[in-house]
Amino acid sequence: MTAFLTSPHLIDLILGFTLVEAIVIVALRILPPLVIARTLLPGAGVMLALRAALAQSAWPWVPLALAFALVAHLFDLAGRRRR
Repeated sequence: MTAFLTSPHLIDLILGFTLVEAIVIVALRILPPLVIARTLLPGAGVMLALRAALAQSAWPWVPLALAFALVAHLFDLAGRRRR
């Protein structure tokens, strides 16, 4: 069990649940798809960076995923500021 908790497959499972959450929220029309994307993408970027680190991927993948998370977060902040 400890091996699973420190493996990249746990992150895959969490990303899968996040995707299902987004699909359900959009399908039930709770929030518009753009709001869901703005909200969930920064966290997904951080999870991808963690997955890359746990999988011992080549070094550029971690900062690339974190840069994606930053851009998504700034996009989210800009959208919230407009409201």
